[in-house]
Amino acid sequence: MDSVRLDKWLWAARFFKTRQLAKKAIEGGKVHYNGGRAKTSKVVEVGARIRVPQGWDVWEVEVVALSDQRRGAPEARELYRETPESSERRAREAEARRLTNQAMQHPMKRPDKRERRKIKQFQREQGDDT
Repeated sequence: MDSVRLDKWLWAARFFKTRQLAKKAIEGGKVHYNGGRAKTSKVVEVGARIRVPQGWDVWEVEVVALSDQRRGAPEARELYRETPESSERRAREAEARRLTNQAMQHPMKRPDKRERRKIKQFQREQGDDT
C-alpha cells in the first residue's frame, strides 16, 4: 500500500466507527496531522503523528503502517504506536475522573414528599438571609 486518505486510515485503525464520523472530526478541526489541522483527503505517511480525540481522551499516535481496509482490533493496533506522553496523560486523566466520581455522592433515592418540603423550606430560609 503506497497511499491512504486520512479518513480511511482513521476508520481502518478503528478510531471511528464509520468514515463519515472520521470525516466530520477532521473537518471540525479535531484531528491534527503533524501538529496542524488536516483535510479529509490528506495522504497519510508512515512516521506521521496524528492527534485524535476519542470521548474524554485524546490519543497521540505515530503511524507505523498503512491500510485502507478495516480489520479486527488486534490488526488495527498494528497500524499505529501511541506515544508514551499520550498514554501517561490518558492514564492521569482517567485516574482524575475516577477520583472525582468517587468524591461525588449520589442520592440513593429521590426525596419523598416530606423531604421535598424540608428542602423547599431550607431554600426559602436561605433566600431570606441574603
